[in-house]
Amino acid sequence: MTTVTLGKSDIVVYPIGLGTNAVGGHNLYPNMLDEEQGKNVVRTALNQGINMLDTAYIYGPERSEELTGEVMKEYNREDIVLATKGAHKFVGNEVVMDNSPTFLKQSVEDSLRRLQTDYIDLYYIHFPDQDTPKDEAVGALKELKDEGKIRSIGVSNFTLEQLKEANKDGYVDVVQGEYNLLKREAEDSFFPYTEKENITFIPYFPLESGLLAGKYAKDQTFTDLRAENPNFQGDTFHENLKKVAKLKPIAEKYNEEIAHIVLAWYLTRPSVDVLIPGAKRPEQVVSNKRAATIALAAEDVQLISDIFTP
Repeated sequence: MTTVTLGKSDIVVYPIGLGTNAVGGHNLYPNMLDEEQGKNVVRTALNQGINMLDTAYIYGPERSEELTGEVMKEYNREDIVLATKGAHKFVGNEVVMDNSPTFLKQSVEDSLRRLQTDYIDLYYIHFPDQDTPKDEAVGALKELKDEGKIRSIGVSNFTLEQLKEANKDGYVDVVQGEYNLLKREAEDSFFPYTEKENITFIPYFPLESGLLAGKYAKDQTFTDLRAENPNFQGDTFHENLKKVAKLKPIAEKYNEEIAHIVLAWYLTRPSVDVLIPGAKRPEQVVSNKRAATIALAAEDVQLISDIFTP
């Protein structure tokens, strides 16, 4: 199978990973998740040769890490690339972000315990805080890397300036940020820098909560987080559906689903080496994996870009 390397690290992954926020992420999907099915989603990914699992402390909280760790015990740990994230801290009923070295080091120790492993392949600072110099935060993770507790360093939800500060000493391997065909700002902001610095950019919400998968109708209504997303509202929603519909002939040309074509397009972008689409059901994992096998013709890459030009 085709594999890629994460940034400047020596970590090799299949280009399609698994985002596990629907594996035990009860705070994100209230009353919607079956834990055993979530574990089967992880098993399916690993059985299919998808070796990168992406989780986080705040998914649950804690529960996604715990369930992912339970499944990992059934497999050879060295065959798995495990990514997790920390920064959220509960202060009473309030959640604040903390990037201080002390907090990050403790967060790694707590994640190791929940995941039942003695090392994490990729550890992210999940969100920036307002006070900690980002090079100091990353420096703390570098110390953990030197100790063998983590293998590579990532940041998530950072601005470009925060990323540059975090990477002052060249320690950042991966940045995770929002990017999809409907939200392409990263192309002008992050991609020139990440390409120059050999930092892998991993997009989240690559299918914009299913909108870019071509599965919604014009009269569809939403009561969850999508109801607050401008891309799902009014005329904007209808215009987005028209754009997605233009992908159907391209998908038919390759005998693939629209979602597969969209994911394959991302893998043609500078620095986008791996994708981590989530899944609630095992069959979605198998479906998502197909994207890494699609070689889009140059004219189709350009056509897709033109359809979604901001």
